[in-house]
This record gives sequence, C-alpha cells and structure tokens, in this order.
Amino acid sequence: MTIEMFEKPLGMRDDFPSIAKQKARLRKRGTELIERAGYELLQTPTLEYYETIGKISAISDDALFKLLDSQGKTLVLRPDMTSPIARVAASKLLREKMPIRLGYYSNVFRAQKREGGRPAEFEQMGVELIGDSSLYADAEVISLAWDILQELGIRSGRIVIGHARLLELVLADFGLNAAQSENVQELFVAKNGVGFEQLAQQLPVPEHKQASFRKLMQATTVADWKPWINENNKEQQKLYKDMERLEKLLGKNGLGDAMTFDLSFSSHMTYYTGLVFEFYAAGSGFPLGSGGRYDGLLEQFGLQVGATGFGLRVDRLIETLPIEETQEPHTLILFEEQSEQTAFDKAQQLRTQGKRVTLQYAPAVKAYEQFTALFTEVIRGEELRNG
Repeated sequence: MTIEMFEKPLGMRDDFPSIAKQKARLRKRGTELIERAGYELLQTPTLEYYETIGKISAISDDALFKLLDSQGKTLVLRPDMTSPIARVAASKLLREKMPIRLGYYSNVFRAQKREGGRPAEFEQMGVELIGDSSLYADAEVISLAWDILQELGIRSGRIVIGHARLLELVLADFGLNAAQSENVQELFVAKNGVGFEQLAQQLPVPEHKQASFRKLMQATTVADWKPWINENNKEQQKLYKDMERLEKLLGKNGLGDAMTFDLSFSSHMTYYTGLVFEFYAAGSGFPLGSGGRYDGLLEQFGLQVGATGFGLRVDRLIETLPIEETQEPHTLILFEEQSEQTAFDKAQQLRTQGKRVTLQYAPAVKAYEQFTALFTEVIRGEELRNG
C-alpha cells in the first residue's frame, strides 16, 4: 500500500495552533490545581517494558504499540498512566513515604484497528493517591477532579459512581459464575441495556429473581441499591455502608446534585477492584475521565497498600469547554535592511515588558494586507526610522 506524503498513521492527529493554545491553557490551570491540592507532578518514560506495564495495564494486547529495543526486549508505548506510576511508587525511593500524592499531565498511546474518529495518542491529566485505603482518599480524588472541571468552566458535569467488588458479589447472589458475571459486566460497560435484557433470558437466574435482576441498571442513589444488598453477607453490608458514607462526604463537598450512584456501573479497566467512577458533560458523547480504587495493582510490584486516582481526557475536555474568543494583543514589527538593528532593539524592549512580538523582514511577506491584518498593532520600518 502506498503511503501518501501528507498521510498520518492510523489514529494520529495534528494539533493546529488554536487547539495547541487551548491545551496549553488547560494544562496550566489543571496542574496548578493538582499541585495546590498537595500532589507532586512527575513524568514517566514514554516507553515501558511489555512484560511489566504492557501486561498489567488492563489495556487489551491488540491496542498496545509494541517495538523491540536493541537487546531484543519488547517495549510498549505507555497505554495508561496508572500502571507506570504504580511502578514508580513501588520503588525504594518512594515506598517508605506512604501515603504519597502524585500528579501528571502526559501522552498515552492506544492502537486503533481502523479509522473511526478515535485518537491513538492523547493527553491525560490526573492524580494517584497511594498508601491510603480510607474513604477520605476516594472522596479527595473525586472532589479534586470535580474542582478541575469547575475551574475549566464545565458547568454541566455529572459523576457516575459504582463499586466493582460490590457488583461482583451481587451478581454472584443471582447464581452467576465468573464467566457469566464477566459477560454481564461487559454489557454494563457498553451501556447496552438491550443486550442485557437479551442475555438475562439466557442466564440461570431463578424465575422469582428475574424482575429484580433486570432492574440492576435503574439505580441512581445509594439508597436504591438496598434491595440487592444481602443482609447475611458481611462484606456486602460493609461495602454498602461505605458507599453511604461516601455519598455524604461528597455531598458535603458540594457534589450532591451532580452524583449518580449506579450499582450496574462497571469499568473496562480491570485493575479497578473497588470504587469506580466516570465524569460526563454536555458536548461530549464519551466520558471526560474516569478513576477508581486499584489496591490489587500495587501487589504486582510487591507493595500491599491501598491506591486510588483519576485520569481526565484532555481531548474530550476541549470538546466541552466554552470557546474563548478573546484575542491576545500581538505586535508585528516589519523591517527592511536599513532598519534591521532598530527593529531588533524595539522587539527586545517590548518582549521584556511581557508583550507578544513578531519580528518580520518586510520584503519576504506575501499577501501583505492579509498578513498584517492578523496583528493588533503593526510597526513598519519607516515608523522605526522616524522614532
């Protein structure tokens, strides 16, 4: 197959100046809030070993970008940020400082099989709180993500919250084995209510429990979960009480009207074993970000501690952000050979004052009128010579 000169690899995108500028502003605002909340920013390598990060990342194998290094070892472009940060946190440098709060703004890579509008490279911004198993840690990361959305001007946001372990226990009470439970959760991840109804007819759920089973996707508050909680199962009772407490904690932080507690909510990131959540807003048909508790992930690095965090998709945030129409003041200095030094001195003087200045050799300009119309102030060579 012939590759055209201007063709890009599948799923790759160019960011034109307006989008690049939006991303720069977004990064500045978001990371400032992350640091203000006590998180330290870090950067992990773009390349990781397939045998470690590639296998534990919860991203399907066919979505990984793989390549070989000079020693013949298989590498991957990082498919997420949680797994690399878990690796860093388990190092000797940090493991004695628990709990630790780490934040990031980084690119991640996920291969696409066909062109369908899904990017193969995108930026994520988020945090990981490692070494704290309490509900207060979960409430902290959810509230911080919400603060970032508010700071960016996203006013229509909603948070959907579930619990991976509690859902697993509830499905087991309906008599489902591990494989059947996984099939149900895949439909929940896809929000496929029709598929769930069809599958419900084929599963070995007792007739007297069928109606209750089919209502799993209808809960919107923690109180709605009560009918499915087994009074004889202590773990279910504890997890349910934890969710009641979390609902109150988040309500105190001003998130009450934005929360939906969905017992059927599940995540495609399989390392989440406890609380899971996603953020939505008008303007994007996809989640703006997601997160949850992943206590078991750290065990793969020999560290048995609690961990929770979130990641926000920058490309999807931009879809929902209000358009900023303000034009930044921009001075153009046009010079000829005889005014070269004067123009340079003038540009340096204005730049030291914090002004944005473009220095341009006038004879090289094509479409002169259209070019100069882009600037809020134009200083020409003759004006420089005349002072």
